[in-house]
Amino acid sequence: MKYMKLGSKPDVFQNDGNNTRFVATELATDIIVTVGEVKFFLHKFPLLSKSERLQKIVATTTNDETNDEVDVSDIPGGPAAFEICAKFCYGMVVTLNAYNVVAARCAADYLEMHETIEKGNLIYKIDVFLTSSIFRTWKDSIIVLHTTKNLMPWVEELKIVSHCVDSIANKASIDPSEVEWSYTYNRKKLAQENGLDSHWNGVRKQTAVPRDWWVEDICELEMDFYKRVLAAVKAKGRTSADVLGEALKAYAYRKVPGLLEGSVNSNSVDVARYRNILETIVWLLPGDNGSVSCSFLLKLLRAACLLDVGENCRNELVKRVGRQLENASVKDLLILAETQEEGSPVYDVDMVVGTIEEFMAQQDSGGNGEILEVTDPAMGFDPNGVKVLSVATLIDGYLAEIAKDPNLPILKFVGLAEMISIGLRPVHDGLYRAIDMYLKEHPGLTKSEKKRLCGLMDCKKLSPEACMHAVQNERLPLRVVVQVLFFEQLRASAASGNGPDLPVDVRSLLPRETGNSYGSSRSTATTYTEDDMHGAPVADINSFRSMRVVNKSGGSERSSGSSDMNNGNGNSNGNGNGNGNKNIHEEKKVSKGILMPKKILRKIWSGKVHSGENSSSDTSESPGSINPDETKSTPSRITRHSVS
Repeated sequence: MKYMKLGSKPDVFQNDGNNTRFVATELATDIIVTVGEVKFFLHKFPLLSKSERLQKIVATTTNDETNDEVDVSDIPGGPAAFEICAKFCYGMVVTLNAYNVVAARCAADYLEMHETIEKGNLIYKIDVFLTSSIFRTWKDSIIVLHTTKNLMPWVEELKIVSHCVDSIANKASIDPSEVEWSYTYNRKKLAQENGLDSHWNGVRKQTAVPRDWWVEDICELEMDFYKRVLAAVKAKGRTSADVLGEALKAYAYRKVPGLLEGSVNSNSVDVARYRNILETIVWLLPGDNGSVSCSFLLKLLRAACLLDVGENCRNELVKRVGRQLENASVKDLLILAETQEEGSPVYDVDMVVGTIEEFMAQQDSGGNGEILEVTDPAMGFDPNGVKVLSVATLIDGYLAEIAKDPNLPILKFVGLAEMISIGLRPVHDGLYRAIDMYLKEHPGLTKSEKKRLCGLMDCKKLSPEACMHAVQNERLPLRVVVQVLFFEQLRASAASGNGPDLPVDVRSLLPRETGNSYGSSRSTATTYTEDDMHGAPVADINSFRSMRVVNKSGGSERSSGSSDMNNGNGNSNGNGNGNGNKNIHEEKKVSKGILMPKKILRKIWSGKVHSGENSSSDTSESPGSINPDETKSTPSRITRHSVS
C-alpha cells in the first residue's frame, strides 16, 4: 500500500477522553472548533493561514468571549478528517494512505485549503499523491473507491470516483501477461500456481496469470460502484464475455449469502438489498450465450423467486435459461413454488415450462422451423436435434422428480411431457420411469387418467431392462403390459433371424383399435373394451406379470412355415400337404421364453385361464382353444361384445 507523510513536527494532539482534543503547548488556545460531538481547542494563526473558509467564518463571527467558537459539523469525513487538516496546519507529522486520503481531500476542499492561500497547501499535496501513487496502484484504487461511499456528493464533484473507476477498468482490461502487481485469487488455482509443472529442463516457467485474475478483488465494492466498474470494463471492449460472466458469478456468491447452495434466506432483514443486487446482476449479464453457465442462471432464477424480484427480471432469466437449457441439470430445475400452501404443488412447474417454451422457440427460429430427429441416420448430424434430445432427457428426469409430489396435477405432468415430441426420444426408459413414479405416488387415478398417462410412452422404444420391469409392474394397466410383451416378442423374432414380422398366431392376440383382433376370419369375433383390460381376473394378471420377457439370445430359430400353424381356420397343418408334422417339430424347437407369452396371451384374450374357483367362458372360437366346440357356463369376469 502506498502512503505519504506530511509535516515534520512532533504530533502533540491530545485527547482528554471527553470528546475533547487540544494541542499541548505553552500558548493558550484562542479558537474552539466543534465537529459533531468533538471540540478542538486550537490556535487561530496556524488554522487561518491555510484555510480560507475558517478566515471567512471568524471574520463574520462576533463573540465577546476570549475564544471564538466555530461549528463545522458538516465537514466531510467528520472529526478524523478535520484532525488531519489541523495537524497539517500545525506542521505536525501526518500519514496519508488509501484509507484516509479521500476523507482528508474532501475535508481540505471544505476548508478551502487552496494554493491561493498558501503554496504547497493540502489540496495540492493530496492531488499529487492520488495521481502519482493511488490511481496507479491496483488494490489502492479499489480501497479508495470503497471508502468514497460515505463521502457523497463531495467525491463525485471532485471526480475521485470517476478516476478510480477508470483506473480499475484500465487495469482489468490489460493483457494478463502484463500484470505485475499482486491480486487475490482464492476461487481456483492453475496447475502452475499450485506448483505443478512449474519446471522444465531445470528452468522455472513464468507463472501464468488467469484471464479473470481481477474479479475477486472488486467483489468488495458496493453494488453501485461495482456496476460502474463492470460497465467501464465492458466499454473498453477488451474483456471477453465469459470473463465478465465469471466476475458477476463471483460477486453474486459473495454478496447474496446462500445463493451457491440454493438456500437464500427470504426472511433476512437485507431482502431489499439482496433483491437490488440480484436485479442489477441480471441486467449486467453479457448477452452472449455461454457467458455464464445454465446452472448459475437457474440459481439466480431460484433466488429471484425466493426474493420476489420484479417480473421483468424473472422473465429475462427464463429467456436466458431457455437459450442454453440443454446444459441444465435436474437438480437445478427443482425450483420451489412461491406459495407453499397445503394442497399446492411443491415445485414451480410453470417456470420450467417457460424455459422449455423459450428453448423450443430458439430452436425453431435458429433453423428452418423443423427439428430433425437425432436417430435418423439419413438426415445426418443435426446440432438442434442433439440439443432437443438432451432437453428431452432432462425433462424425463425432471418429471421423475416432480412425480413424487402428491399435489402435482396430472394435466401439468402430461403437458410438460408432451412439450418435446415423443418421436424425438430414441429411448423411452426415462419417460417410463417418470410415469411409473407418478402411478406409484398417485394411486387414486382413474382408468382414463392412467390411459392418458401411459399413452405418453411408446412401448417399442423401451429397453429390454425396462420391458422386464414393465411386464412385472402391477401399477401399469394390463393393455400396456400386453403391448410391451408384444413388441419384445417382435424384437426377439427379428433378432433370431426370422425377420421383423411376428408370427401370425401371436399377432392375432392383440386387439385392433376398433376392438377386432388381428388375423381373425371368424364370423363372430370376441372384442374387448379398455375397461376389459382393467377388469381382467387378478390371477390372470398376476400370472401374466410374473413371467419373464423373452431373451433375445436364448431362443432357437423359427422355421418360416411355423407361421402357418394358426391361420385363423383351426388347421394345425396349415396347407394340408404333409408339412404340418415338420411345422409341429419346428414349433417344439422354439424357446420356452417365446412360447410362454403366446400361451398366456391366448388365455388372457380368450378368457381360458382358471382363477381360483372362477373360470372364464367363451361362446366363440378362440385362437387358444383346442376344441372349438367346447363351451363353459361359468360367468366370465371380462366383458365381451359379439360382433357378427
